[in-house]
Amino acid sequence: MHSINIKPSEIFQALADPTRIRIVRLLAETREEACLCELVDSILEPQYKLSRHVKVLRQAGLLTAEKEGRWVYHRLVEGIPYLDRVYEALKALPDVDGSFARDLENFRVRMCLREAGRCRIGIQTPELAAGGE
Repeated sequence: MHSINIKPSEIFQALADPTRIRIVRLLAETREEACLCELVDSILEPQYKLSRHVKVLRQAGLLTAEKEGRWVYHRLVEGIPYLDRVYEALKALPDVDGSFARDLENFRVRMCLREAGRCRIGIQTPELAAGGE
């Protein structure tokens, strides 16, 4: 078991970007893990951009990643009381422009494309796949 030493300033710096808030809020709401292509098709942001945001969230200690073949599944770090409270706070934020509701609906539709509970098809929104998966 690894010891996690997260600085509060790093958490809030990681969450200072609207796209990263959307990623964390989506994973907090669904309690699912997701590969990058599932996030691309859900949030409708380019692959290269989401890849960078996921990296920032991992470095801040908010996400873990598990590689399975060519797929990498990202999941929230859970079971740490202060992080769980951060996730609950993000879920409670108002969805003023409806973007979170759209992300959540896209995510639910996208998760139905899994085979045996895993993503195996890649990005389904070709214009967002720039740079590959």
